[in-house]
Amino acid sequence: MPRISLPSPDIMDAAQRAVYDKIVSGPRGKIQGPLRAVLHNAELADRWQAFGALLRYGTSLPPRLSEIAILVTGRACRSPFEWYAHRIEGEKAGIEPSIIDALLAQTEPPGMSQDDALVWRYAVELNRDKSVSNATYAAVLQRFGERTVVELTALIGYYTMVAMTLNCHEIPLPEGVQPAFPLPQHEALR
Repeated sequence: MPRISLPSPDIMDAAQRAVYDKIVSGPRGKIQGPLRAVLHNAELADRWQAFGALLRYGTSLPPRLSEIAILVTGRACRSPFEWYAHRIEGEKAGIEPSIIDALLAQTEPPGMSQDDALVWRYAVELNRDKSVSNATYAAVLQRFGERTVVELTALIGYYTMVAMTLNCHEIPLPEGVQPAFPLPQHEALR
């Protein structure tokens, strides 16, 4: 059960409904996850969805690399919903099951390409240390360039905000879906 109400289209005011319609008619095709809670503030939801769409669909990162960074972040932030949603997207982007399993276990995935490994290392360090080492930064910068290193950092930061919103408000997984791991606030209940 979520900790707050999640506005449904039939009770939304005009501003909320306009944002809702924009989201479901865009590349997402539906509204789920944190945007369900953020709709309590239509302006915030509109800016959030635009920022998220840019970072997810409008960067120089190919979907596979974006999803590796998002999965590392969702797992590091202990967000079952983010993990669930982006495991599906990662599979669509061609991430092998052995890599997904290692990301879930928070171990270095086997058989990664050089690009996969660079993004994985950058995401792990940024989530763990709140920055990245000089060596990792230099390697990612040399391989991908300034624009992409800025986009990768923003993507990880954005999905940290997403994970915290999902966790804090306890946005539920779809009916019948079991979490891959517990929410941080539920770990003591295991």
